[in-house]
Amino acid sequence: MSRKSVAVMDIRSSKITMLVGERSVNNTFVFTAMKTVSYGGYADGRFFDEKELSERVITALREAERVSNMKIRRLYIGVPGEFVRVLLGEPVTGFPKQKRIASGDIDALYNSGRQDFAEMTYLRASCAIFTTSDKRMVIDPVGMMSSSLKGLVSYFYCTKYFTDLMDKLFAGTGITLKYLPSTLAMACYLIPSETRDEYAFLLDVGDNSSTVMLMQGNAILKQTTAPVGRSQIVAELMRALSVPYDVASAILPKTNLYTRSNAGKSEFMNAKGTYEIDLDLLVSAVKDGLDAICEIVSFFMENMQGRELDYKPIYVTGEGICDIRGALEHVSKRVDRVCEYISPNLPYYDKPSMSSFISLVDMACDDNAQQGGFFYHLFGG
Repeated sequence: MSRKSVAVMDIRSSKITMLVGERSVNNTFVFTAMKTVSYGGYADGRFFDEKELSERVITALREAERVSNMKIRRLYIGVPGEFVRVLLGEPVTGFPKQKRIASGDIDALYNSGRQDFAEMTYLRASCAIFTTSDKRMVIDPVGMMSSSLKGLVSYFYCTKYFTDLMDKLFAGTGITLKYLPSTLAMACYLIPSETRDEYAFLLDVGDNSSTVMLMQGNAILKQTTAPVGRSQIVAELMRALSVPYDVASAILPKTNLYTRSNAGKSEFMNAKGTYEIDLDLLVSAVKDGLDAICEIVSFFMENMQGRELDYKPIYVTGEGICDIRGALEHVSKRVDRVCEYISPNLPYYDKPSMSSFISLVDMACDDNAQQGGFFYHLFGG
């Protein structure tokens, strides 16, 4: 196993993906193991079934170890937006005289503004913009001369509930855990740096949870998570069409929101039988479900002020609506803002539904590189 390899667990609102892989040429990735399992999900800062979660996590872990033929000793866990809290700070640090700024000075700046909370676990800090003593505003001040340094910094915390539960699940396995904020990983990996430098919006739509955030530089200035997503659209279909959950789930990706009015009815067949579907009711129900997602985006945008934000598009990713034809256009119309799908720029992984775990692997590889080949000992060399 290469010392560049990392083990990552991506926890979404309805599935868990375990991966072992490493960064390859041209910023692509090579995976030696990947396992995805479904589970009940979470809401209101709690998992619905902790026992089921434990069983599925261990199943995914053991399968990844079996396929990769190795024992995982350290694991990066992506913390979903539901369990992440972002606090914004503007720490300032001064020096006795002008000096060339080093990476250690940035760490000291972060630490000077960090707070500790009994109910939250500190994850990491990242900066939107640095300001030097001569009022220069830069993304990376390392190597510049200055007598002071100020930063607009995002501090990422995870609820103690989440970290305590994960620590409990992996107790006795001999695995050391390291937590990464999934929303930050996606924002930094998916959105080009030159776009983020001037602000960018990202909407991550999952099955049971969605997060909308405002990004600048390498920091998230604000984010909101709500229990809405694909499952709410499926629930609207069940109600409107009087069909069971599995049938509504199968119909949803076949929906075309461009269907003209009074289009009549269509037949849908599966193993359980044939269903006659009113197309007008189908389109209306899907739009009603999408509107729940639009509401959290609209509420988020109401508090956004400044001409520099007025015409910024919303980048949309996640597995929630990417396979519904016309969904993006409906969201764009409802929130009165241009919306664009965004996904990893990678062969075979260039789908919005794969954004989360690919982004986490990218962040884990960066962290691993900064550790100086730490995972070489993690996997026993």
